[in-house]
Amino acid sequence: MTQNVRLTGPEITALWGQYMNDSMSVCVLTYFIKTVKDDEVKSILEFALNLSKTHVEKVKELLKKEEYPIPKGFTEEDINLNAPPLFSNNFMMQYLYVMTLHGMNSYSLAVGTSVRADQREYFIKCNQEATTLYDKIIELMLHKGVFSRPPYINAPHETDVVDKQNYLGGWFTKKRPLNGIEVGNIYYNMQKTIVKIDLEIGFSQVCHSKEVREYFQRGANICKKHIDVFTQILTEDNLPSPRNWTSEVSNTTVSPFSDKLMLFHIVSLVSVTVGYYGTALSTCQRKDVILKYMRLLAEIGIYAEDGANILIKNGWFEQPPSIDDRAALARKK
Repeated sequence: MTQNVRLTGPEITALWGQYMNDSMSVCVLTYFIKTVKDDEVKSILEFALNLSKTHVEKVKELLKKEEYPIPKGFTEEDINLNAPPLFSNNFMMQYLYVMTLHGMNSYSLAVGTSVRADQREYFIKCNQEATTLYDKIIELMLHKGVFSRPPYINAPHETDVVDKQNYLGGWFTKKRPLNGIEVGNIYYNMQKTIVKIDLEIGFSQVCHSKEVREYFQRGANICKKHIDVFTQILTEDNLPSPRNWTSEVSNTTVSPFSDKLMLFHIVSLVSVTVGYYGTALSTCQRKDVILKYMRLLAEIGIYAEDGANILIKNGWFEQPPSIDDRAALARKK
């Protein structure tokens, strides 16, 4: 009886979104495997590719049962396996690390918005797979010595409570040191932003459309400004920043991906960044840092909208699952 219940809007949307993202991942990972030069990195890329291929087929099966159209997503038309390496082995690890973080978060959200038993079971399994992949990539990066650990915090001599309102200050009063939550959000947002910068730099070298190229270059400049803001906050407390990976981008101008795939990838990452910044904003307790997040959020919100408009203009924007337009249906009578 449970299986005869229709999927809800959030359940359909989670499947649709996973199909779009994993069909893109199949293209990216297939190309990475073709160009990687390290067997250990290749092994993890193959593990990740197998997960993405399995997800694509599973989502097809589930959507067919619901008689819901299969998205076009991304196919062999969006990849050029004859293109030379665009990114190094080290960058591929960092890329996979960040994308796995995104995957774990999206699967957790999908579990939380799924009601039907088979959907809960499926996304719980996806989350477990993503956790396994995360463990593998962290272990490999630590083994290779390329993982940037977040700053350490020394233990206090005794427990304490906040007894002054200036703990929340930071505009005109003396700034207190960052707390652990604030440090963690800034550091991890920097790691994700650094990967996006390098993707935009690499994609701008190889894309065909001038409009798309200029969009990538603009995005890289925006991200660099965000990194400067975060770096300044950490530096004021004598804390380190994560390493930069720009030197891991090659000088090739031959595109391994379609402009459609590259633009979708960047717009998706920007949209996710809005969520991460929002989470950091909601847990931040220092007013000056809150103000910075609000300003950065406004900037990337406009950038994300501009990217979506370019997708629409070129006929590359697949419409997500939507509620029926009752007024439009009524006008057809």
